[in-house]
Amino acid sequence: MTSTITLAEALAAGTVVLDGGMSNQLEAAGHDLSDELWSARLLAERPEAITEAHLAYFEAGADVAITSSYQATFEGFAKRGIEQGRAAELLALSVELAREAVRQARGEGGARPLWVAASVGPYGAMLADGSEYRGRYGLSVDELERFHRPRLEVLAGAQPDVLALETVPDADEAEALLRAVRGLGVPAWLSYSVAGDRTRAGQPLEEAFALAADTDEVIAVGVNCCAPEDVAGAVETAARVTGKPVVVYPNSGEAWDAQARSWSGEAGFAAEQVEAWRASGARLIGGCCRVGPEAIGSIARTLSAAR
Repeated sequence: MTSTITLAEALAAGTVVLDGGMSNQLEAAGHDLSDELWSARLLAERPEAITEAHLAYFEAGADVAITSSYQATFEGFAKRGIEQGRAAELLALSVELAREAVRQARGEGGARPLWVAASVGPYGAMLADGSEYRGRYGLSVDELERFHRPRLEVLAGAQPDVLALETVPDADEAEALLRAVRGLGVPAWLSYSVAGDRTRAGQPLEEAFALAADTDEVIAVGVNCCAPEDVAGAVETAARVTGKPVVVYPNSGEAWDAQARSWSGEAGFAAEQVEAWRASGARLIGGCCRVGPEAIGSIARTLSAAR
């Protein structure tokens, strides 16, 4: 554990600030991520860059670092000729790099609690074809559980503070992930990617959130990698259906083009929105794609003023 207080305890006491997008911070530092492994490629090639990105968010005011393991899977690494043992080492390394950023942040005089969340992206992220924004992969819940469980076991063994089951587009995949985290001994949050009041696969959010309501391992539920305008309704629904703290970290508001592998449109994310989210039940608040340290700093200042 990277803090003397657990993340669940912190959420019960107040609001916690998440970091922002790992990929945009790495790209801002000059790293090329035009690869199917995305930021996970740097686990093998430039691990120190990942620690630097985490540290930038801690210095901006984030309390939680989400690891660079979103697109890190045994299958994805195998496509690049990385054997299973080395892939497991890289998964565990993602947690250690975030821990190193915690150590450096504290070495610079930081005294506030800091936590590490091990990112577990959806099956579609491994496919690297945009299907994480659609779901409906043609796999059963059992097949999805078999895909996720080995990676979850390795990440849990690296002892993060929490597992971030994130950008989940489909309630079937959420069911598989919730099965897979049982017995691992590490708490988790479950975060859907949504469009309006439905998952990306089209299921009503009330039904999707209800899956986690009675799962003891889950300490927060919510949404991420969605448009900012979709957050408010999702926060209210998640809080009402589950009674758990809500996690929210939307994108900047720009749209991702999976074919061109680029972002387009105008940013619509404003730090001022977070106070309304907090009032509706959000307790773990940050940003996802295209939300950088400056925006996270604004969120931290807004929430600090609200306290």
